[in-house]
Amino acid sequence: MLTRMGRGPGVFAAVVVSAYLLAQPLLAGAPQKVKGLPARLSDHDFWRLSSDLSEPDGTFRSDNLVSNEAWLQYVIPDLLKNARPAGVYLGVGPEQNFTYIAAMRPAMAFIIDVRRGNLDVQLMYKVLFETSGHRAEFVSRLFSRPQPDGLDDQSTAAEIFEALSHVERSQSLYNDTLRIVKQNLVEKHQFPLSSGDWSAINETLDVFSTFGPNVHYLSTGTDTYGGGLLPTYAELMTATDENGVPHSYLNTEESFRLVKDLETRNLIVPVVGDFAGPKAIRAIASYLREKGTTVSTFYLSNVEMYLDREMTWGSFCRNVAALPLDAKSLFIRSAFDGQYGKGSGLNSDLGPLLPHIDQCLPSQQ
Repeated sequence: MLTRMGRGPGVFAAVVVSAYLLAQPLLAGAPQKVKGLPARLSDHDFWRLSSDLSEPDGTFRSDNLVSNEAWLQYVIPDLLKNARPAGVYLGVGPEQNFTYIAAMRPAMAFIIDVRRGNLDVQLMYKVLFETSGHRAEFVSRLFSRPQPDGLDDQSTAAEIFEALSHVERSQSLYNDTLRIVKQNLVEKHQFPLSSGDWSAINETLDVFSTFGPNVHYLSTGTDTYGGGLLPTYAELMTATDENGVPHSYLNTEESFRLVKDLETRNLIVPVVGDFAGPKAIRAIASYLREKGTTVSTFYLSNVEMYLDREMTWGSFCRNVAALPLDAKSLFIRSAFDGQYGKGSGLNSDLGPLLPHIDQCLPSQQ
């Protein structure tokens, strides 16, 4: 029987904590350049890479426009202590990836999701990052609220969202933002988006405009959540780790600009793919092996829970085994019994990837 990726701090400490890792400084500064990886992708290469890596569009029970992981930052202090200072980040889902990317400062990132709708959400975010000069402009565009007065580069995320809570929705700003998104994707980047892509982008921006910073996982009404805390976007951005330290991608201009820089250089690549599918993860693995680099962090959310239900976890494990990994490659998992959090809703787990793929048969890779 395949062994699931270990839960609890014991396995993590036994394998990951070493003299080398304990000596690693906190990640700081701009994303480090990694030999073999591109410093920038052209628009053509970005779209070709995303398309070549992707599988056909899949389905999920909800739109997943906003994370439902209230405690996702609790894992970050240990992540920073034990992570490789640079490398490649893999993740799934919407905005929580930006918070992990801002903390990890990878040289390149791939966001994999079974739904093409998530690729469209990522393209919307891409334009907003590229065209916004600072955080206040970014959230103003995202939520169709005019920029509040009194904010500057030193404002915290809490101060930004408090100010934004007193501003009404602007239809003209929504129309202008939608125009900017379409103009940049079509005229600047020349991405050949389908009518379905445009519908998804329109609907996503409309949801954020309608609900504003209070938008949450169930705002679209496409799922029935089985309990737990459902944080709003504002709450996710103003959350902290267990010690009260905030890490969201909107907490500082430095974090925002780090993600903006990666987006501007086309180095956050959205991919359509099933974690247990035949192509996406393996295609990313081939690309990274060709570039001579390894995966630093793989954020799994709670996808494994659904793979278990579908009895496809073994296929996922063999896909992960195909990735270029080393002893410092880490996973972040979300689970109801996770070790990082307050025990309510989805908590986080952290651990090394390599020990948990040993039983994935190489002959089936």
